Amino acid sequence: MTWTNFPLTAYTVSILLILAFSILFFPIKRKLKVILANTLTISALIISIIFITGLWIHLERPPLRTLGETRLLYSVFLILLGIITFNRWKYFWFLAFTNLMALVFIFVNLAHPETYNKTLMPALQSYWFVPHVIVYILSYAVLGVSWLISIRGLIKSYPNLNVFGKIISVIFYPIFFIIEILSDEKNEDNHKILKMADDIVYIGFSFLTLGITFGALWAKEAWGNYWTWDPKETWALLTLLVYLIYIHIRTHHKDRTKLHLWILSISFVFLLSAWFGVNYMPSAKNSVHTYSQQE
Repeated sequence: MTWTNFPLTAYTVSILLILAFSILFFPIKRKLKVILANTLTISALIISIIFITGLWIHLERPPLRTLGETRLLYSVFLILLGIITFNRWKYFWFLAFTNLMALVFIFVNLAHPETYNKTLMPALQSYWFVPHVIVYILSYAVLGVSWLISIRGLIKSYPNLNVFGKIISVIFYPIFFIIEILSDEKNEDNHKILKMADDIVYIGFSFLTLGITFGALWAKEAWGNYWTWDPKETWALLTLLVYLIYIHIRTHHKDRTKLHLWILSISFVFLLSAWFGVNYMPSAKNSVHTYSQQE
């Protein structure tokens, strides 16, 4: 399996995800809808995993080196988390948005193809490489799901379209539209939404902390220091702290639901900056952590 097979794989997976997304809107029995959506999404997941496994074998290295490879892994984790959360909470809009987010990352890889080879720089030839990257990307996917929940909560927080409501409705109109159609519980309150978000944030935060720990141990082995305040490291720490602030405020100020939702939604911006936003900053030129764009 090589990257020349990626377009065929990507289009096949995309068709399955789009079909699963579309079925959620069909006026059919709920049980049948759940079965069909699950079957199509799980099929997309299996095909994606087969492709990544084949690519790993062909490259003779983990396909985790470039930004494109991490986007591919991120889409797979989103599909997996969509299946898990959908079957855990039975919210159709959950699966709809995780499928859409996965499609975005698949299409980005199609629109901006990279070149790949088997070369792996010495610093990456470490047993820390695979667990560090996989744990990090998994945490990003989990926290991405929590962002979707925060947007759901913000939409419900401003129903009368005051100034904040108008801003949110304009920016997130597609999300608002889909949620209104697919939501089974129109009157669910933000406390229930945040409880759901908390369960996911705790998992994502744990993986994020583990990823930073693995990275520090790897850095000590590769460069002799646990921490060097590299731009990537700095943004990773900022992301961790922002989510820690959310957890702290949620614990000590449980009734400030709007504040919780805003912090959770803004936290995802820090996460995206830590992942690939830092690549476009001037300081990235001196970073040893930024992803290779072309190999």
